[in-house]
Amino acid sequence: MVKGANVELTALSEDVGSVMVSLGWSSPTGEGDADVSVLLLTPDGKVRSDADFYFYNNPVAADGSVQLLGKTPTADGSEDRITFDLTAIPADVEQIIVAASRYNGARFGDLDDVRVTLADGSGEGLLRFSIEDAGAVGALLFGELYRRAGDWKFRAIGQGYESGLAGLAQDFGVDVDDDAGEVEEAEAAAEEAGAVPPAEAASIAAPAPAPASTSVPPPAPAPAATSVPAPASAPAPVPVVEQGVGETEAKGSAEPVAKAVPRPRTAKKKVTLPKVAKKPLAENDSWRPARLFPVSALKSDRDRETRATSVLLSVMAQVPEFGRRLTAVFGAPAGRMETFTEVSLPNGDSPRRPDGVIRVERAGKLWTALVETKTNGNSLKPDQVQAYTDIAARRGYEAVITLSNDVELDGSPLVDVKTDGRRKHKVALRHLSWADVTHQAQMLIRHEGVGNAAHAWLLQELLHYLQHDNSGCHGFQNMGPAWVPVRNGIDDETLCQGDKRAVEVVENWERLVRQVCLRLGGELGQKVLPVQRAKRGTDPRVRREALADQLCLAGRLDSELRIEGTPGILALSADLRTGKLRTSIEIDAPEQGYPLTRAKRLIRQLADAPADVHVETLLVGQAGGPRGTLERLRPEPGDLLPRNDAEIAGFRLSLFRSMGSSRGNAESGFIRSVDEAVDRFHDHVVTRLDRSPAAARR
Repeated sequence: MVKGANVELTALSEDVGSVMVSLGWSSPTGEGDADVSVLLLTPDGKVRSDADFYFYNNPVAADGSVQLLGKTPTADGSEDRITFDLTAIPADVEQIIVAASRYNGARFGDLDDVRVTLADGSGEGLLRFSIEDAGAVGALLFGELYRRAGDWKFRAIGQGYESGLAGLAQDFGVDVDDDAGEVEEAEAAAEEAGAVPPAEAASIAAPAPAPASTSVPPPAPAPAATSVPAPASAPAPVPVVEQGVGETEAKGSAEPVAKAVPRPRTAKKKVTLPKVAKKPLAENDSWRPARLFPVSALKSDRDRETRATSVLLSVMAQVPEFGRRLTAVFGAPAGRMETFTEVSLPNGDSPRRPDGVIRVERAGKLWTALVETKTNGNSLKPDQVQAYTDIAARRGYEAVITLSNDVELDGSPLVDVKTDGRRKHKVALRHLSWADVTHQAQMLIRHEGVGNAAHAWLLQELLHYLQHDNSGCHGFQNMGPAWVPVRNGIDDETLCQGDKRAVEVVENWERLVRQVCLRLGGELGQKVLPVQRAKRGTDPRVRREALADQLCLAGRLDSELRIEGTPGILALSADLRTGKLRTSIEIDAPEQGYPLTRAKRLIRQLADAPADVHVETLLVGQAGGPRGTLERLRPEPGDLLPRNDAEIAGFRLSLFRSMGSSRGNAESGFIRSVDEAVDRFHDHVVTRLDRSPAAARR
């Protein structure tokens, strides 16, 4: 689409009762990011109340009509995905604005490939709008959905706000508190006194449907409030003007007054697990608590698959927040959910029995998905998935969901399914990893909260089951049959470029890194995403082949992780020649102070870090600055200073450890060694560093 164009959704697809809107961008440095927001507007262009403003701290509408699903990695960056159940949008809502905002003075003009896409309920992409002229703005209206003659249409906007999120929100009628400074000081004092710990604040829900006053969120999730600068100029709210495709609309201008923005005020506290468990009443450690979902009786793969499917589907049906979170991405509407196992479906002379069925009812209509489950290292069977897809198409079902320990990659589906083009009904084939399920359960019960204590307990029991060694639901655990031959080929220098086994290793390395991000993000309650530095428009397969050739030459697997709230990007490198794993981070040197003062300050921050941390001084325009371990540098921080008075750009901190030799997740396995290396570096190095924006390498 071009800027200002509009299109009727029903002209593109018949399955538009539920749609997914994705906002995406890429960054040359790998560090660019933004937060999405959604506003529901009445015909006068204003929100009905502050509850109609959805953002990271208010991600789900009570009626399920809007759900922010968060970020997901793509081939060249990340996408923020939002699902809209258009059949559930209240009748007095005429427009749905989709926007995003940056923070810490960042601008959308610094990002590449800024875009919005829209897909129907089956997951088929319907439209794409690329914003080429974002410019020096801190907030951006990507597009809008709006009603016209009873149908929904989409308009490509691409309109920026120099005033940032505060100006955008005010223009659409969201209340911004005047007492921001007082709120910030009070919250900071309360946190210092221990009255409002960050974990508790993260578990607080979104505003009630009609609060007296709701603060606009800060431009980025942070414990402290952020002041939004006054705008130079900002456009007025976008009027709904019917246009033909290719036409543009006239826009007015306004001068909103931005105000200091505190952390969003909240109206209802949700339930999360306590940080410290209560002391057990057992007489000794040999007593084991009774569990809702026991695993001791599981003897075979079939037992594990049957039990895992039943456990997951039953909790999805009983905990609305959890069930909705897992099914929204598949295009399911918000409504009454029921789940079933071991269902028999007619299929010629031999009925088929999928592992499970999910049904959601809304306004008398049913949404149905068949579920095929695998546990342990068992792979999905293409003929089985194909059969379920054909049955779903014949019976008018909406989706087939596959669930296994494997992780699906962009451009590399786990199962290739043929689609009969003569069939009018489309079936969405979607994959879910057990690591995804565990991540979502962790986010809800440890950070975001659920509606009541019983739901929190159910999720806790589910999480205990999934993480038990005998459940078979452990996520990606095997680097594949090519792992050992590739390592041997690198060791004896016989691995040649173009070897397909190297591509397989690169793909599995990408799966492992994505799983590390899910696990770490669930534990921290923060966004953790792999960084992709591919050129814009690079095909994922081409990118992986290039990385495989690089592996053949250098013998090394490299990746980067961006962890929200940290002062840099965590780099992870596996050197298959030396058998060493390296975790590292680069941080900028403080802007103020003498060079020796900067070095001393860094060493003080790392007072409790492991003695074997390597510290290297990064010099402007030069390579190979002074370096040493903390053990040597603690008594002599001046050894980090360059001898030739070169300007210090920053420091690189690194930890090394031996990597496992086997391909799996056993005690001596490569996957476990990667998990342990990332955890040790993050816990003992990254968390010690100054997290202020000035310390980040941007």
